Amino acid sequence: MVKVIVTGAAGFIGSQLIETLLQQDQEVIGIDEFNDYYDPMLKRKNVAHLHWQPGFTLIEGDVQFLDWQTLLKDVDVVYHQAAQAGVRASWGKSFRDYTERNINATQVLLEAAKDAKNLKRLVFASSSSVYGDAETLPTHEGICPQPVSPYGITKLAAELLCGQYYKNFGVPCVSLRYFTVYGPRQRPDMAFHKFFKSILQNEAIPIYGDGQQTREFTFVSDVIAANLAAATVPQAVGEIFNIGGGSRVVLAEVLDTIEEIVGKPIKRNHIEKAMGDARHTAADVSKAQTILGYQPQVSLRDGLTQEWQWIKSLY
Repeated sequence: MVKVIVTGAAGFIGSQLIETLLQQDQEVIGIDEFNDYYDPMLKRKNVAHLHWQPGFTLIEGDVQFLDWQTLLKDVDVVYHQAAQAGVRASWGKSFRDYTERNINATQVLLEAAKDAKNLKRLVFASSSSVYGDAETLPTHEGICPQPVSPYGITKLAAELLCGQYYKNFGVPCVSLRYFTVYGPRQRPDMAFHKFFKSILQNEAIPIYGDGQQTREFTFVSDVIAANLAAATVPQAVGEIFNIGGGSRVVLAEVLDTIEEIVGKPIKRNHIEKAMGDARHTAADVSKAQTILGYQPQVSLRDGLTQEWQWIKSLY
């Protein structure tokens, strides 16, 4: 029986990763502190149905203050999904939340992992935000990261810590740089969730800047497949991988697709460009394809349709 830990267990990605692991008959310890960055009730909803599953234990607590020595005793894999997310909220007073939850929490986990004899893999959820305004599109992992937001800086710092704990102590880390993940259970501060919710409530959609920015969008099930591969493929240890969805799209065109899915025109409200938002993101995923066998499966239209169904059931 494979035993794993998932941090950020009640989150958008963590909760769906756990479902998949339980389907594979793995024993899962989920860890989440249910902080109030967004409504904790949404997070509780994400894991409510898991409590009855055999092989699942939920620990409510802060990653920094858990007894990791005991927790890691016979654990094979840690999927470290917990983070303080959100580019725009990372400026100002709340920056401390980002340093605590993204850097310090990761360091505490790595420090414990170096003494965990059974640990075969620690998969770290990083972000395309580490690239900032990359000079090359699509961006490959060899490009020098230059984050343009405090959030991106903390994700890069955590990623570099993973690299150093691998180099110096042999902690079997793999970092996955997610490019804009979407799908059911997406956080309410993320664009598609906001868009669909506005449409349901007949409000105008807020669009930052001119709407001509491009994004690489990645469906949540593809991200989960990447995590499972990163946890098992031997050559992945010590590496960093881009995880993208295979389609870079102009935001304005995404809105046209959304109009087709919801079957009505969308009211658009242009607001000024947000600080710390990269203008364009595009993933070169050839390294993940070669080493992890990663191949995104879900098209943007299919993924958006699934998210729309979920939003309708949520509200």
